[in-house]
Amino acid sequence: MTTASIEFEIPSKFPAESVFKVFKNFPDLAPKVNPQVFKSIELVEGDGGVGSIRLFTFGDAVPFTSGKFKHDVIDASTFTFNFTFFEGDCLMGILDSINHHVKIVPSANGGCVFKQTVIYNCKGDEKPSAEVLKLEKELYLKTYNAIEAYAAAHPEVA
Repeated sequence: MTTASIEFEIPSKFPAESVFKVFKNFPDLAPKVNPQVFKSIELVEGDGGVGSIRLFTFGDAVPFTSGKFKHDVIDASTFTFNFTFFEGDCLMGILDSINHHVKIVPSANGGCVFKQTVIYNCKGDEKPSAEVLKLEKELYLKTYNAIEAYAAAHPEVA
């Protein structure tokens, strides 16, 4: 099995605890702040914790319509989220799954660094194109910035 991956880091002035809390609410916030990418994110199984399954319905800015993912890790003590897309056209017909690893690392200045690694697990030798990987990375960065801006304007969510 072949893999492809993207990684990015975004420094934040907000404490790791606040960023973790905000991103724990990603399913509610993402469609509000970036509806071009996320039409809806629905809980289809579980209570929203580890093992729960959600259905993403993507917006017009994305070349996919849907994807299901499972929460693998939600750890407030290490500010870590891991989740896996396992179904939907977001797998592009060439992927078995897409693993997301998010770690929010406290900084000495009281802020933090949001780190995300996305691993595309391919069925065979074909990988997502460089253009697709670039688009996805741009969408992740745009969504992070929109959610952080929303949280800054609405401190009650953090």
